[in-house]
Amino acid sequence: MTNKTMTAEQELIKGSAGRHETFTPRYGWLKKGYDRCLANPHVFNDENAIEQLGVGKNMVRSIRFWCLLFRLLENDENPGCLRPSDFGKQLLDTESGWDPYLEDPTSLWLLHWQIFRAPFMAVTWNLAFSYIMLQTFTARELTNAVDAKAREIEGLRNIAKSSFEKDVSCILRMYVPDNREQVEIRCPFTDLGLIMPAIESPEKDRYRYSSAPKPNLPDLVFMAAVFDYASQWYPGQNSLPLSHITFGPMSPGMAFRLSESECGQRIESVCRQIHGVTFTETNGIRQVQFVRTPDELNKECLGKYYGGKR
Repeated sequence: MTNKTMTAEQELIKGSAGRHETFTPRYGWLKKGYDRCLANPHVFNDENAIEQLGVGKNMVRSIRFWCLLFRLLENDENPGCLRPSDFGKQLLDTESGWDPYLEDPTSLWLLHWQIFRAPFMAVTWNLAFSYIMLQTFTARELTNAVDAKAREIEGLRNIAKSSFEKDVSCILRMYVPDNREQVEIRCPFTDLGLIMPAIESPEKDRYRYSSAPKPNLPDLVFMAAVFDYASQWYPGQNSLPLSHITFGPMSPGMAFRLSESECGQRIESVCRQIHGVTFTETNGIRQVQFVRTPDELNKECLGKYYGGKR
C-alpha cells in the first residue's frame, strides 16, 4: 500500500520529462512491444532490436518508453530486462487479455489513466493536465505554463525548458484530432477528445482542453480510476469527496477533463451497480463512501466492464 504521507508534488520530484524520442504511441506498437518482451525480456537492449521489432533505433526506444509509461511492462530483476506487468497481462495477453489488440476505445482511456499513477515517468503530462488551467493556449503558452509550474517544485527545476517544449509538442500531436483527409500516421489517443482546436479563436494553432462529455469513457472504467486514485493518495480512508475526485492533482476529473456534474452523474450510476458503495451528501459535501477496499473495488469495476463484453 502507498505511504499515507505521499503527495502528488512529492512524487513529481522523483519523475522525469518524457523520453518518447518525439514519437507519439502508434497503432500496434504497444502489443508489439508487449509480445516481443514476453518472448525475449532483453529485446530492447539486444543489438538486433531493430530487426526484432521491425522499426528504427529511435522507435525502439520510444516503444519501450510507452510500454513502461502505460504500465504494460516493468523492470525485471535481471539487468537490462523487462517483463509484462500484471496489468499488461490482464489487458494484452493474447489468450486471456481483456483487449489484446486494443480494439475497444475504452482501453485507451485506461492506458491514459496510467500516466497519472505514481511513479511518474512523464511529468509534463502530469503538470499539463493537473495544474494548467488556461482557457486556450498555443504550444508556446502551454510550454511556458508547464515550465513556470515546474519552477515552483524544487525537484523539477533542473528540467530544461527545451524538454518541456518537446513534451508539449508530443502531447498536442497525441491528443489533438487531425482532420486532414490523408494523415499518414494517426495517433489513436486523438479519439479521446481531450484537447481540441480552439475553433472560437482566429489563431490557427490555438487549442483548449475539452470538458465536454466523454461518451466513449464508460462509467465503470471512470469509477475504476476513482478507486485507484483513492488507493494511491488516500490509503486507509473509506470516503472521498467529489471535489477531490474532480479537481485534485492526478485525479480522474483532471486526467479525463470531466466537469464536477459529470463526475457526480457517473458516480451515481456506478453506485447502483456495485455493492458496498454509496454516494452521499452531508452538510453540502458530496462524497463517495465505500466499505470494501478501493483496490478490490477497482478490480471489480474493470472485471465487470470487460467481463460484460465477452
